[in-house]
Order: sequence, then C-alpha cells, then structure tokens
Amino acid sequence: MAPVVVVGAGPTGLTAAALLARHGVDCLVLERRTRPHPQPRAVHLDDEAYAILASVGVDLGAISRPGQGLRLLDAGMRVLAEFRRDAAAGRHGYPEANMFDQPDLERILRRKVTVLDGAEVTEIIQHGDHVRVNGERADYVLGCDGANSFVRNAIGARMRDLGFAQRWLVVDIDTDADLGQWEGVHQVCDTRRAATYMRVGKSRYRWEFRLRDGETAADYQDLSRLRPLIAPWARVEDLELRRVAEYTFRAQIADKWRHDRVFLLGDAAHLTPPFIGQGLGAGLRDAANLAWKLAAVRDGELPASVLDTYQAERLPHVRTMIRLAKLLGAAMTEGGEFGNLLRRVVMPRLHLVPGLKNRVLSSETPALRRSELVRRPRFRRSLAGSLCPGLMPDRMTVVTAETHPELADWLRHGHARAALIRPDGVVLEATPSGPPR
Repeated sequence: MAPVVVVGAGPTGLTAAALLARHGVDCLVLERRTRPHPQPRAVHLDDEAYAILASVGVDLGAISRPGQGLRLLDAGMRVLAEFRRDAAAGRHGYPEANMFDQPDLERILRRKVTVLDGAEVTEIIQHGDHVRVNGERADYVLGCDGANSFVRNAIGARMRDLGFAQRWLVVDIDTDADLGQWEGVHQVCDTRRAATYMRVGKSRYRWEFRLRDGETAADYQDLSRLRPLIAPWARVEDLELRRVAEYTFRAQIADKWRHDRVFLLGDAAHLTPPFIGQGLGAGLRDAANLAWKLAAVRDGELPASVLDTYQAERLPHVRTMIRLAKLLGAAMTEGGEFGNLLRRVVMPRLHLVPGLKNRVLSSETPALRRSELVRRPRFRRSLAGSLCPGLMPDRMTVVTAETHPELADWLRHGHARAALIRPDGVVLEATPSGPPR
C-alpha cells in the first residue's frame, strides 16, 4: 500500500492526495462507493480555495462561474439589503466567489491521483511506526470520509455540538429558460420558510428551503408539489427536476483531529452550516495545511512535533467560520425579538454602514493563531498567520519587495520588510519594516 492512505474520494480527500503528490508523497485514495457520486452537493468555493486547487493544476474557472453577490429578502420577497460583487479577480488572482458543480470538480481531481473505488475501510490499527488499514501497511492515514466518518470513530474522536441543527430541503434544477432573476445568491429571511436561491451554472439552479415540523423530502418529490415554493422565482413548467434531498445543517467540531498517525479532515472533523458557503472550502484548507507538513516530516526536513500544529491552527479558524455561518443562519430563521430586530431594523440599514459591503463580500478569512509554524508577536500586528496573496510556493520562500515586486504593496500595508511563506501560502513569520504603529 502507498505511504499515505486517504479514506474518502470527495473533493477534500482528492485534493489532499494531489497536494501530497505535489510534494513527492505517493498516496492511495480508498473510496467505499463503487463509482463516483453523480449528484451535486457543494456548489461554492472562494478564491482562497481556488488558489489551493490551482496549486495542483486544477483550473476551477473552466467549470465555474463567478458569483455576483448576496441579496437579503423578507418573507414578501422585498429586498432588505443587497451586496453586489465585482466579478473581477480578487487578491489571489481569482474570482472571490465561484459557483460550480461538484461532480465536475471530482472528475478533474481523480485524473491527478490514484483512487480505488469499492474499497471500504473496516479496520485501522496503529503500530507505533506505521498504521494497518484493512491489514495493509501505511505510514499515515487521512480520514476524509465525511460526516459519518469511520476513521473518526476508529480513533475515538467525538463530534461536539455547537448549538445548531436545522432540516432543509435541497432542490437542484436544470433549465435553459431565462428565469429573469438577479444572478447573485438570494437569501429569504423568514421564520416560517427561510429559503435560498442561486444560479450555479449555465443551466443549473439550486433552491434550499427550511423544512417545517412534520415535513420531509418525500413531500416534495415532483415539480407539482414544489410549485408553491419555487413560484416566486420561476414557472415549474420551464424546469427539469434533477434532485430533491433533505439535509440537516449542523454546526459541529470533532474533539480531536489526530491520533498518532491518523488525521481527520473536512466533514470528518467539522460541519459548517452552508449559509456562508464555507463547508468545502474548510476541507480544502485542512488539506493544504496538513499536506506539506506531512511531506516535510517524512523527508526529515521538520520534526514530527509540527504535526501537532494542524489542529492547533485549523480548529480556531474553523470555529470562527462556523460562528459566522450561525449568525447568518439566525438572521434568516431566528424567531422572537432578536430575529425580528435583525430583519425589521438592522438589515434595511446595512447599506448605510461605512465599509460594510466590503466586509460582507470579502473572501479573506481570519489569520491563523500562533503556533510552532506561525510566529506572531504577542503585542504587535503582523502578517504572520495570514495568506500571502497569489503565492503557494513549493517550499519555504522569503519574499521582499525586491524579489517579488508584485507583493510590495502587501508588505508595505502589513508593515513588513520581508515575509517567510510556507508551502500552503501562510506567512510563517514577517520581519517588521519599522516601529510598530
């Protein structure tokens, strides 16, 4: 068996394998299904995730369309707030929001790695200097096997609930008809029937509706039953139903992401409500964070202790993004005085807040916290822990205004003379340019 075994051939597992291959580590991806999952699931990635895919030769732009922004609507479909996004490239050189079809992405990633379909993992046993997977030896195992992870159970990890669980109906539609709708994401903020509408591709659209008590996906298995829900946006006569499914949106984080030589990534480690479109992106960030560290440890370039930085760096970042998702979910669905205040008073005035549009639309996620591989000073602002714009080098790289003129403004705004960039694009350490400001 290969030195690293990846369990699960979703986008997170495939990307982890491709990143490890980029760093010279052979991988085998084991997938319990006998064929790739044919149905769409994730539909959005930001430019940080786009950059991760680009580093392994995936052109997300070939299978995606730029997102146009966000519109918040009340129960009567009146606009509460609207944030239009410029489709131009962001700080990493790619659109900041990208709508895509997950099966398309998986097909591209599968061409870059070795996948064994129909290979269900039923046993993982650790032996100090190696791991046995179904009896076969490997150096490391990456559990990328989703919300119902076998690997998570095998290492004794447990999901910790962060206080969010809602049942939603997901409807995927194909049509060549012009729906005449604004092509950003529509979020209907309604305690009785919160909803989301978005155009995903040239002819594919997605609706999501919060299910009421007693309702299930079985109540909406054909377009005639979906008509009352979809009518504000389209005539069902123009539509072809591709999929109807029920999901429970949860906010959860595993209590441990590693046990010796076994790691958890993606939905196996954390579940993010979909309201800010960061579920899959979090998994790709896990892969980027861990892959280069594993490669460096295997090659003897870094001590094994750096593997402890994986959870130390990623968990706080994930928790922050989950909290943001829960906040938007509350704005859409919360009842009582808090929810009513958000919808009636706060949202219609959001456009009056200086700089809020940029904050709402910004794809820039928080910097990583201090660790052995993020040397942030305690009492001074620093670029350490943040992502370097447009750069994911093959190895540790020092950037200055002289070596990388395109980053001169970024260094200057970060009050840095030089920055040491990790292979995942994160700033390990920055040399200050002058006295702290």
